[in-house]
Amino acid sequence: MMKNRRHINQGRARAKVKSHSKKAQPADAQVPWIGSEVRSLRRTRRLSLEALAQRTNKSVGYLSQVERGLSDPTIDVLKRICSALDVHIGWFFPNGTPADPSDRGVVVRKAARRRLSFGGGITDFLLSPNLAGALEFMFCEFEPGATSGTEAITHEGEEAGLVLCGALELWVGEDHFVLEAGDSFTYRSSQPHRYTNPGDTVTHVVWVVTPPSY
Repeated sequence: MMKNRRHINQGRARAKVKSHSKKAQPADAQVPWIGSEVRSLRRTRRLSLEALAQRTNKSVGYLSQVERGLSDPTIDVLKRICSALDVHIGWFFPNGTPADPSDRGVVVRKAARRRLSFGGGITDFLLSPNLAGALEFMFCEFEPGATSGTEAITHEGEEAGLVLCGALELWVGEDHFVLEAGDSFTYRSSQPHRYTNPGDTVTHVVWVVTPPSY
């Protein structure tokens, strides 16, 4: 009996060890890329973890675990994060399904482009896999009359673009330009700049910004 009882107690002890070790392991992430996406988007927004924690009413420690892939955010938490970072939840699921939006962080399929809609009739589609690198690569669509606003924009970095179709009116500093299909541009983002589509047809522009500033 003592021998059998010892085996039973040892078995219980092993079961407890397994249970504790399972709790200590990171969550089995079904969406493992989300953490790094949250981090890169937060850094692009120039927000600290503390600021994000305040906006989402979640702890810094929890958000740090999410960014490192140690915890999977619930849909409710993800919605809070999206609201805090000013993106739609579709940013993380451009295909409408919980699948990695890029091929191994290298290729972005057309159907998986992330859509960024702004006021004024401008829609940007992210062509780079994420915002973690040095480049923000976009396909920009300007509805007729679409504009970045009457106030000029300034931020760090550089920008370049190629007009694919339509026309683009561009102000950089004191200079004013009208670009047509095939024309390209580049300027320091620290120079006050703004742009608009002056035509009556849609304008498409391939746009590059470094570092990412979305």
